Amino acid sequence: MHNYRAHSAGYNCATMSIFSGKRIILGITGSIAAYKGADLASKLTQAGAQVETVFSPGAEKFVTPLTFQSVTGRKAFTDAELWGGEAHVLHVGLGHSADLLIIAPCTANTLAKMAHGQADNLLTVTALAAECPTLIAPAMDGGMFAHPATQENVRILTERGVTFVGPAPGHLASGLVGVGRMSEPLEILGMARVTLGRKLGPLRGKRLVITAGGSLEPIDPVRVISNRSSGKQGYALAQAALEMGAKVTLISHPTALTAPVGVDLVSVETVQQMLEAVTSAIRAADGLIMAAAVADFRVKKVSENKLKKRDGIPQIELEAAPDVLAAVASLRGDVSRLKVVVGFAAESRDLLENAQSKLISKKLDLIAANDISAVDAGFAVETNRVSLLFADGRREELPLLSKDEVAEHILTRVTEFLE
Repeated sequence: MHNYRAHSAGYNCATMSIFSGKRIILGITGSIAAYKGADLASKLTQAGAQVETVFSPGAEKFVTPLTFQSVTGRKAFTDAELWGGEAHVLHVGLGHSADLLIIAPCTANTLAKMAHGQADNLLTVTALAAECPTLIAPAMDGGMFAHPATQENVRILTERGVTFVGPAPGHLASGLVGVGRMSEPLEILGMARVTLGRKLGPLRGKRLVITAGGSLEPIDPVRVISNRSSGKQGYALAQAALEMGAKVTLISHPTALTAPVGVDLVSVETVQQMLEAVTSAIRAADGLIMAAAVADFRVKKVSENKLKKRDGIPQIELEAAPDVLAAVASLRGDVSRLKVVVGFAAESRDLLENAQSKLISKKLDLIAANDISAVDAGFAVETNRVSLLFADGRREELPLLSKDEVAEHILTRVTEFLE
């Protein structure tokens, strides 16, 4: 994999994980959700992070430091260390050396202390000394999160740049149902990727629009014309863009995939809806990656009622569907911020010739061409083999890679365009 240039020091495409080598302080507070914190610590460690845990006094009532030391391989700190021989430097050392501070779960009490600068335990004094981004996953019982005092504390911390994930609605420890459940570790992990990306990534400050999946062109209220696109490559591009620091609008047809945490998801079904969403979103974007395999044709006259077998075989007339990339090409002169447009060419024959023609006719800066007839590339598989064709005549042949690795390569090229 390629390394980013010197200006993006600290972020390396070759690492396969934005967490590799990053030092993360994980704060655990006195909530029944503390057991989820152990799962989060394990997932962060497996992703390559160096995780050091800091307990509030209340956290020790629910979980033990040994649990976290076992899953992270690193020390878990308690208030006992605050009053030890290193008391005057420990919190400074923890806070100043961290790349990210995560407090999960974070109780209403700790939230209030942080909002008002109170530092009466090792965790809150570390938070006050920290110079890195902070991510908070609140966890509290019925009505506490909605209370005006808690909402004011959230507002204060948000204005200071703290990122919140959750809480989620659901059944709470008291038996009540409401908003207060700690977000699941995978969601927190996803937001941690976004937070680190916006600190370190070469696309920080940039906004990208990425399309994914196919389209659903109706025949009648039940049936549609579609294709085999799973959306996997587009979703991989969205995840890679987030980890490189971009703000991402993901425009996608309904799919079984889960959208990456942190994207602005716009759900569409038809090509017309895709066209409208794309032409609206690109006006505030630096780049567009059109990975969606939308229909070239649609039914000219959609039946209002379900077509019945007893009525015989229907005669369905097709017409050309709107051409999204052609529309974008016609708008580029009016959208000054849009600096790079990337297309995809999924072909079953004459791959490079068809891709080159599309590159020119749609006024693209780059096109990724892949042969969908290959069993190990294209739709619905985990790998892809693409050729990158550039408007200046360059060509780059990529070997068989995972779709995540293909996404990293394409985003690296997008970064170069936006430099």
